Amino acid sequence: MKALCWHGKKDIRCETVPDPKVEDPRDAIVRVTSCAICGSDLHLFDGFMPGMKSGDIIGHEFMGEVVEVGPGNRKLRVGDRVVVPFTICCGECEQCRRGNWSVCETTNRNKDLAQKAFGHTTAGLFGYTHLTGGYAGGQAQYVRVPFADVAPVKIPNELTDEQVLFLGDIFPTGWQAAVQCDIQPTDTVAIWEAGPVGQFCARSALLLGAAQVIVIDNVPERLSMARAGGATTIDFDEESVLDRLKQLTRGKGPEKCIDAVGMEAHVTRSLDSIVDRAKQAVMLETDRPHVLREMIYVCRPCGVLSIPGVYGGLVDKIPFGALMNKGLTVRTGQTHVNRWTDDLLRRIEEGQVDPSFVVTHTVPLEQGPKMYETFRDKLDGCVKVVLKP
Repeated sequence: MKALCWHGKKDIRCETVPDPKVEDPRDAIVRVTSCAICGSDLHLFDGFMPGMKSGDIIGHEFMGEVVEVGPGNRKLRVGDRVVVPFTICCGECEQCRRGNWSVCETTNRNKDLAQKAFGHTTAGLFGYTHLTGGYAGGQAQYVRVPFADVAPVKIPNELTDEQVLFLGDIFPTGWQAAVQCDIQPTDTVAIWEAGPVGQFCARSALLLGAAQVIVIDNVPERLSMARAGGATTIDFDEESVLDRLKQLTRGKGPEKCIDAVGMEAHVTRSLDSIVDRAKQAVMLETDRPHVLREMIYVCRPCGVLSIPGVYGGLVDKIPFGALMNKGLTVRTGQTHVNRWTDDLLRRIEEGQVDPSFVVTHTVPLEQGPKMYETFRDKLDGCVKVVLKP
């Protein structure tokens, strides 16, 4: 089969690799009909996530048709149309029983590595480093899905791929980020980044009843998309984020702040980001946390910071004194996808939201390596790339 394989920093190749096979009775093999490049994949492309090996198949946002089912799988049948969440869950451990799917205690095949890095293991993830199990990803023609009797979401035929594909990651990620804010009807929610996750954060916050949603970015097409969804926008290349937020909140600051950027904040955004990038180059720091610092500074006292943006290691110069003295609440985490999918699928079916709005580029899988650069540099107004194997 064809698959996109990682071979080092900025080196993604479309290659012919062996077809996957059923390895466990609970497995399923899925023929991929649509997959997508996620912002988290760019951390692999840019070489900032540890634990990758040359030849690893990448991608964790995919859906398709079940073509083979292991003998122990009673949930799926050949021919079922499914979205596969990026988190691999056993459904039986204590964390899974609590609905904390992204920290499943069973599915990380390299849990000893994860325990050394994080203190405890997290769940196995598709196509995302050997720290999370080293599982082959979904930017491919076929995928082996372990524990396929737990996470896959069955999809009705009347919905298009583009309407439901993002149930596997960015829609639940944006939704969880907004839910973590405990949004009240009078709240202003500020969101840093107008990429795919930021777009779903904004629409989720509005669906959950926020009085005002403000999205911060510097790409005109992305800001336009956010405004089309009902958000007020700030172009950080054109005006001061601090001054504009103060103006929009009558000097009080937003009650809720969402970091949809993570470890790769815009390098030329500020002096501290430039310093962070220099530290990355000499391995004194792994991540660029400018957005996190800015959120701590501008958030209204006793507000909430929600962090769906991915961080991979160590950050420096975090104003923890401000965090503590202002009484801010911080909520983070990889997304517990299956906690939200039933509700979000219902909202799609009822027409409350059509996630296909975020798609700006649809290309064959073979063009995937080129599209990584397009997505990274936001060329042609790129917001979301869908690949068709």
